[in-house]
Amino acid sequence: MTAQLEREFDVIVIGAGAVGENVAERVVRGGLSAVLVEAELVGGECSYWACMPSKALLRPGTALHAAQTVPGAGQAVARTLDAAAVLKRRDFFTANWQDDSQVKWVEETGIELIRGHGWLTGPRKVEVAGLDGNSYALAARHAVVVATGSTPNLPPVEGLDDVEYWTTREATSAHQIPGRLAVLGGGVAGTELAQAYARLGSAVTLVARGGLLGMFPAEASRLVAAGLRADGVELRLHTGTQGVSENDDGSLSLALEGGSTVTADRLLVTTGRHPALEGLGLESVGLAAAEGKALRLGTDSTGLVTGAIDDDGGPWLYAVGDAAGKVMLTHQGKYEARATGGAIAARARGELTGEPEPWSRYAQTADVHAIPNVVFTDPELANVGRSVQQAEKDGFRAASVELPIQVAGSSLHSEPYEGWAQLVIDEDRKVLLGATFAGPDVAELLHAATIAVVGEVPLDRLWHAVPSYPTISEVWLRLLEEYGL
Repeated sequence: MTAQLEREFDVIVIGAGAVGENVAERVVRGGLSAVLVEAELVGGECSYWACMPSKALLRPGTALHAAQTVPGAGQAVARTLDAAAVLKRRDFFTANWQDDSQVKWVEETGIELIRGHGWLTGPRKVEVAGLDGNSYALAARHAVVVATGSTPNLPPVEGLDDVEYWTTREATSAHQIPGRLAVLGGGVAGTELAQAYARLGSAVTLVARGGLLGMFPAEASRLVAAGLRADGVELRLHTGTQGVSENDDGSLSLALEGGSTVTADRLLVTTGRHPALEGLGLESVGLAAAEGKALRLGTDSTGLVTGAIDDDGGPWLYAVGDAAGKVMLTHQGKYEARATGGAIAARARGELTGEPEPWSRYAQTADVHAIPNVVFTDPELANVGRSVQQAEKDGFRAASVELPIQVAGSSLHSEPYEGWAQLVIDEDRKVLLGATFAGPDVAELLHAATIAVVGEVPLDRLWHAVPSYPTISEVWLRLLEEYGL
């Protein structure tokens, strides 16, 4: 028999992924009570179907290739990966899709967990259809936080609804390597998984309506394209997909623009994501999608949702992470969650009114100025901050300094080492606005760039940050010299 249970908390968080966990932890640290509402695994997409399993699939191939490019090591290693061992290691990093350890952390942190589907029924009100068969009527004294992540976009390809296909969830949790894999989409997920499966033994064809990794400078993206081709990935760029159909033997055929066809055993669709806001009852608090458009929530620098005001005129509804739709990166969502959780607790104590100052502990200022991003292909891409085009659009007088990465550290790292680096500079203030690196292991260069952008370190002071010799970081010195320092 279903019971109706009424509960009250200071803060209700809908979604117990990495972002929701961070919000709840921050408000509890601030002296408030919190409950997480989650219908799937605690830990969310990143832990089980995205960041962790995808990187577990990629890392063995990168490590093997790195060894193969160093004389002496190359002669001592096998030419191919052990796919079964790679998948077993991936299973370890997903805890075999069991969330016991995450649930234990939630309990030890003092956060309550209700498993079930939650939705808004009014200001500060959430109803939950519990997986235990009970119904929960929850009330929040201070805030409700939407941390429901995102869901895949599906392209308007004729026949797609009639065939079985993978999204990133199926690709990162698969236990068999398909002989032939077709990938739709040339963004981060499609590019990473295309290379991972190619190195695990699939014959991979990547089809993209635009270019490969078009959000990065062309020089950087070209290095990744070369890396994929070296692994046998066939790239069909600037090519639309007109339709997909199933063949008599169970394989799939993709009809491409221009009349060509790609045949594959599996199809992976990676054409972007959008905030997972469907079924959350946002219309009950005056928030609804425009006709024919997906709902997007506007938020301020603390994650407070625009237009969501209770009967007393007080703020109460927040959105963070992918659900907020600003930056769909796990680390940035966790950053937003820390700021939002701190802001909620500060407002509850009466210590924060209105919007906080930029770069204060309650403001998500880095979302505007300093978003770090890594593509874990081989070679890697890493960037932070603004591109030249973004800087000029924002009104800066920007300059770009670009060089191949050719220093002693890169020569020792592997042969041949191919890399590229760029700094974007505010010519008026002489500080960094952005940086991009492409090449093997350049992800480890990124945090220095992030610190320089966030801290607005003057170039003449950055000149005194001497890179150790011989490391790839010596490219920082070469870039500053190229600029004229």
